[in-house]
Amino acid sequence: MNETQLRDRIAVYGKSLFDRGLTAGSSGNISARLDDGWLLTPTNSCMGMLDPARIAKLDNDGNLISGDPPSKEAFLHAAVYDERPQEGAVVHLHSTHSVAVSCLPGINEHNVLPPLTAYYVMRVGTLPLVPYHAPGDMALADAVRGLAGKHSAVLLANHGPVVAGKNLDAALYAIEELEETAKLFLLLQGKNPRTLTPEQMEDLHQRFPR
Repeated sequence: MNETQLRDRIAVYGKSLFDRGLTAGSSGNISARLDDGWLLTPTNSCMGMLDPARIAKLDNDGNLISGDPPSKEAFLHAAVYDERPQEGAVVHLHSTHSVAVSCLPGINEHNVLPPLTAYYVMRVGTLPLVPYHAPGDMALADAVRGLAGKHSAVLLANHGPVVAGKNLDAALYAIEELEETAKLFLLLQGKNPRTLTPEQMEDLHQRFPR
């Protein structure tokens, strides 16, 4: 996929996320790697109204090459790319159910959501919780960097999920699966749900390596 096609795809996916209520206002951001840098949705932009030509293009050192100024959360994406050179895209949302889970007391900070479905295990795996940092706090980059090497997805406390994938499609599908699993988790609170067993999870990892 060339740069023009990737810009168009980011805009299409941004509108889809916005129209389905997975992001609101100017929240959330999407990035995708290029051979000579990466694309990132602009700061204070609505994902439902992205102009492909105005999506920021950054070089591999994070310097703006063209387009509007990038999201102020560019450092989150850079931290993930630094630790996961195999990944081609990163999506960050403030999606309702995932954020709700990130606010709950007593959740397992090493793996926030239980293995409720096969597709969650296949597309997300384990989901550590990153302690709360104020928006724009550069210490958040270090916190994410410390986990991203071992996890393709993290949940920022009182903030939202950050998910990487080998390409834009994979990252989008994974973050949508995460949001649906967070919704299921909230619906099942107090009901002692049946989860996948370690053996079933290992079978999935063998059948569908990520």
